[in-house]
Amino acid sequence: MMGERSPVGLHFMENGPTEGKPLLMSGSLGSTLDMWQPQLPAFPGRRVIRVDHRGHGESPVPAGPYTVAELAGDVLALLHKLGCDQVDFIGLSLGGMVGMYLASETPERIGRLALLATSAGFPDKSTWLDRIDAVATGGTESIADAVVANWLTPGYAARHPDTVAWLTGMLRGTPPAGYLACCQALRDWDHAYRLSAITAPTLAIWGTEDPATPEQPHGATIAEAVPGIRFERVVAAHLLSVERADEVNALLTEHFAAD
Repeated sequence: MMGERSPVGLHFMENGPTEGKPLLMSGSLGSTLDMWQPQLPAFPGRRVIRVDHRGHGESPVPAGPYTVAELAGDVLALLHKLGCDQVDFIGLSLGGMVGMYLASETPERIGRLALLATSAGFPDKSTWLDRIDAVATGGTESIADAVVANWLTPGYAARHPDTVAWLTGMLRGTPPAGYLACCQALRDWDHAYRLSAITAPTLAIWGTEDPATPEQPHGATIAEAVPGIRFERVVAAHLLSVERADEVNALLTEHFAAD
């Protein structure tokens, strides 16, 4: 067990052949496993496992606050349930934090790792303190538009109103208690001191226009500490897996095809 409490049974979906090498996808705060739809065509031969974090989508919403260690424990419990001794792992934002935790603390469970638009810690807690207050007062509805504005560049958003509506609906549908408890996990997250323990071959992909986890300091901290990391950039905001799906998919397929 990771964290102080027992794991919860995560909602998940599988795509691809069950005999394929497992690849787990873990997404952003305020998202569901549907955020990975643009990546599914890139891995036709893989056993792709997409998950909803606790407090998100169709996963349980236990009382908070949560910790990243507990979110990682949920994933380990799922891997045990599915009979997966080891998985390759793609994590964006909060999902990347789960991936970093698993890769440093249970390195035998992570084969290859991809970290997208994530962070090893937030020295300035004010963003999360303000977000916690806003959600406690007005629910996820109150912050949905502002958060999605950070997920996509303005130009992309203007050209793709259907995508904006899809993502906004996803965030508004996130249970406020679960979202708030994950914000508390982000507020307390501090893993920079463990990055050097990651031994999995690691790819990092950053959006050059990301206001949520900009390369300085978030990407740079990870790039400087994870041994042998490959660092790539795409012109996108925070949800680069949606905004630049083709470019991101090309980088991911190359990374996970390597042995």
